[in-house]
Amino acid sequence: ARTVSGIKTFYSFLILENYVDENPSSLLEAPKIGRHLPEVLTVKEIDKIISMIDLSKENAYRNKTIIEVLYGCGLRVSECINLLISQTYLDEEYIRIVGKGNKERLVPIGGAALKALKTYLNDYHVHLRPKKGFEDFIFLNKFGKPLSRVAIFQLVKSLVQNAEIERNISPHTFRHSFATHLVEGGADLRSV
Repeated sequence: ARTVSGIKTFYSFLILENYVDENPSSLLEAPKIGRHLPEVLTVKEIDKIISMIDLSKENAYRNKTIIEVLYGCGLRVSECINLLISQTYLDEEYIRIVGKGNKERLVPIGGAALKALKTYLNDYHVHLRPKKGFEDFIFLNKFGKPLSRVAIFQLVKSLVQNAEIERNISPHTFRHSFATHLVEGGADLRSV
């Protein structure tokens, strides 16, 4: 399908530039690519992944909070790593997310994610030494800078491996699981 698309685009370019008069690729048909359903974790699997975090280790509460927030709020990785303290309204139980295309949305946060975020901010984040300019970021690395996407992917990969879940799980899987569990729980599909 990609090859056919490339050929069609190339011939369109050749016509625009007056190199050819007609487009022979218009007769080509691209194969239909079926869409597959995204991978989804069960609540039991999510609990197992979270239980793999050894809370006696450094950054354990940060890592636990990351997983809880990814799942509990259905965030994208980029939204998670760019989450700011000034965007959290924990008493009101929501966070303000700036997502794709700079679109802003308010996301309810409750249950385990709210508890984990409050504990992390009150008991652990206060001891961090952020680099200048990064004081408002919630999730920081050991150098006081925001975590990278790669760090979150590595964290998830490690936890999934330790939980002995033998499927291709990424941070985005938590977002799909969040949405699926909401719908299964009776939430309106359009609002999800």
